[in-house]
Amino acid sequence: MTFAAAHYAALAIFAAACWGFGRALFLRLGAPARSDFWLETAMATALGVGLFICVFQGLGIAGLLRMPAVLLVVAVGFAAACIQVPGWLRQMRALPPGPRLTWIEKVALAALALVALPTLFEPLAPPAAFDELMYHLPYARQVAQSGALGIHEWLRYPWFPYNYNLLYAAALLVGDDVLPHLLSAMAGWLSVWLVYRLGLAYLNRVLACAAAAVLLGMGDYASALIDMGVALFVLAAWISLWWWNEAHAEQPDAGVRWLALSAFFLGLAAGSKYQALTFLPLAAWFVVRRERRVRPWGVALLCFLLPCIYWFGRNALMTGDPFNPIGARLFGFSNWNPADYKNQLDDVRAHAALPSVLIWPVVLAPLSRAWRRTPAVHAAIVFCAYSLIVWALTSRYPRYMTASFPLLALVAVLGWQVLLGWLAAGLHRMLPSAVRGEGRPRVAVVVAALLLAVLAAVSWRHSERRLAGIAVTPAAREAFLRANVPGYAVMNHVREQVTGRVYQIALSEAIYYGPNPIWGDTLGPWRYADFPLLPAAEAARRFAGLGFEALVMPDAVADTLAKDQGFRRHFVLMFAQDGARAYRILPPAP
Repeated sequence: MTFAAAHYAALAIFAAACWGFGRALFLRLGAPARSDFWLETAMATALGVGLFICVFQGLGIAGLLRMPAVLLVVAVGFAAACIQVPGWLRQMRALPPGPRLTWIEKVALAALALVALPTLFEPLAPPAAFDELMYHLPYARQVAQSGALGIHEWLRYPWFPYNYNLLYAAALLVGDDVLPHLLSAMAGWLSVWLVYRLGLAYLNRVLACAAAAVLLGMGDYASALIDMGVALFVLAAWISLWWWNEAHAEQPDAGVRWLALSAFFLGLAAGSKYQALTFLPLAAWFVVRRERRVRPWGVALLCFLLPCIYWFGRNALMTGDPFNPIGARLFGFSNWNPADYKNQLDDVRAHAALPSVLIWPVVLAPLSRAWRRTPAVHAAIVFCAYSLIVWALTSRYPRYMTASFPLLALVAVLGWQVLLGWLAAGLHRMLPSAVRGEGRPRVAVVVAALLLAVLAAVSWRHSERRLAGIAVTPAAREAFLRANVPGYAVMNHVREQVTGRVYQIALSEAIYYGPNPIWGDTLGPWRYADFPLLPAAEAARRFAGLGFEALVMPDAVADTLAKDQGFRRHFVLMFAQDGARAYRILPPAP
């Protein structure tokens, strides 16, 4: 409990600081046409997250991203929050009381709480997900150690935009590597709250709870990936864009502030993951239909570039490809070669799959009444259709759809409503008259009770599983990592025992726990194909000449290589455990 309380206290302080900064700016933007106190509070917090990213980016560019600077910025944000709390509380107390909850709304809220419960424990486990260990956390650690934004070619994606990872770097400066999990989860929880408030505003409370539950069910709360951060910014951008649409209809000049805010959120998303750039054509089409003046477009462009121009400008100046490496075919290859590019595309295609079944009914949403009656819902459905088409034509990799999950979840519940309506109509025709009329409320109560009972059991089971993964002591952490991270024991050994360079083969998912840095990957200048291990004498001479002292690999690779006598003469086993081995490199005698 102390472990969880300490981490959530740190998260609460940071969230409050984000809200403090965000609200201070948000108040100067004024109120949207359709005011929602709680939606605006969440939007202010998301804005504060973006402002922190910009500040950390500036500190990193200047080489000043150190613990004192991080603590100072958080302290200023927290102080800003404390100053604004009285005014915020006055606004909250002035809110008119809402209608009394019906029993079905209470059931929906209880169900949502049960779905949310396991997500509170998921972030508290040590890092064990593939991509977070391969480059998200290694990059953040490099920034934290150097205090600067650098190019680290030993990483798989050294040129990617890393906006959201800067939060992880700051977290590593002031805490442990569980804090990045919580920062990713915070983005997910904020998105869930935004979706719930949107559902409440444009649909109803039951559908709002259902949409929030669907989004919770699709979220990843156990890792330090950046997809949920991107999803938060894309969702916030579209909320701001709708506010602009409503304000522009009344007074064009008054809506520019919301257009600028939307562009800023899109810039944050694009500066965190290249896939966010695919939303720009839709946003541009939405805006150009109503606004063609130069000044609003110029303001929006500046706000978009503010959080992302560093990454794209740096890449363009240093490699000629602003979107390195995905723009290689257009701008020319640099650290990747054509084979790397093809291998990456092949890998994405190999992971192509259908998205979560929870959002499949999204295709039925145009059959709902909300499609015809509510312009905001109509716009959300267009967004979802565009996202699905782009996704289907490009990657078809489910994780690359994460940025669209919030609005897909909101629209999918309309499809579920249509589908369940059809099923209810069919059952109504089939059931005997005894369960019609007065019998239907009793059936509804029974169904609701069964639903809550099932959700409670599932929630408890998932919560127990997540609680078991929380490692409070060093011994528990060691046991967890050995069980969940292939090659962890060997990586940890060479990190502690080897002073020279280390080259890894097929253990990219464990490099965060190895030496910093560690070389070797399927892509890039240290690709495996460029460092053949046979003939062994030549390989050992080359590795030694580059300063490499050790080589680590899985048992399957080692067994194949060890059949060669030359390999056994020049690569001596120094450690083996849990399906991986480390070899010391002995160069040939002169």
